[in-house]
Amino acid sequence: MYRPVPTADVAATGARILANVDGVVRGKPEVVRMALVVLLSEGHLLVEDVPGVGKTTLAKALAGSIDASVRRIQFTPDLLPSDVTGVAVYDQESREFEFKPGAVFANVVVADEINRASPKTQSALLECMEERQVTVDGVSYELARPFMVVATQNPIEMEGTYPLPEAQRDRFTARVSMGYPDRESELAMLDDQTGVDPLSTLRPVADAATIRDLVAAVGGLHVSDAVRRYVVALVEGTRRSPDLRLGASPRAGVQLLRTARAAAALAGRDHVLPDDVQELAVPVLAHRLLLSADAAGARRTGEQVVTGLLRTTPVPRGR
Repeated sequence: MYRPVPTADVAATGARILANVDGVVRGKPEVVRMALVVLLSEGHLLVEDVPGVGKTTLAKALAGSIDASVRRIQFTPDLLPSDVTGVAVYDQESREFEFKPGAVFANVVVADEINRASPKTQSALLECMEERQVTVDGVSYELARPFMVVATQNPIEMEGTYPLPEAQRDRFTARVSMGYPDRESELAMLDDQTGVDPLSTLRPVADAATIRDLVAAVGGLHVSDAVRRYVVALVEGTRRSPDLRLGASPRAGVQLLRTARAAAALAGRDHVLPDDVQELAVPVLAHRLLLSADAAGARRTGEQVVTGLLRTTPVPRGR
């Protein structure tokens, strides 16, 4: 049962969470805010970057700030689907099969180097990411809420990896890159790491029940018909683009609108503006697109295609 939460409370709670995570993940307020937007929109986050820039730390700091359970799965070629979802084990005393939950049974699941596991193991995440449940031996087990998968992958080293299929990428609400910190932030990190690990001293500023209430409040934000049509126009634009052989799916439009609602709520507004949609279009849409052969040969990227659509798609006025 959700409690009605005013938009101002969403913004205030969000600000506390952001400040808490910023104390651990130095110099990346935009990435931290994007992670919180994805959490409040009941989505999942794909973080692509080189090792050592704080991808796993971001997920752990977010989970620690909301007093939620976090499990980390190191994806390797020999990882089995049952290691992710769980398995039914025969109990000799009771003479019955007992379900042993896998690592996916947590509020925040860190799928580290997800592209190093086989496609069969990657597919174990499909059901839980979309339906928030796991089915083993014909029995479905509901996952706790909030539930968020934060997956990481290294875009540089591709040996021994399995590229994520389109169905898997489409289930990630957004894709971000951490990037290297600026000089001042890196100096602060040197001071942090010489003493106690900041994660060990992190204290929660919200709980899982509060996050569920915030998610419900975000889902109730007003969206005008003009903004809805704007979202659909952007998604349809990807399907007509000559630079793409695969455009965005209807799921992409739904998640773009959900994240726009979350961004508006964190800004303290009770309605979504076209600016919210424009801010989130690239991280939400770009990773779902497949470039045409000509565009790939010209070294075009999905981000550039979405940016071009934002320039050419008429923007609605007003609320």
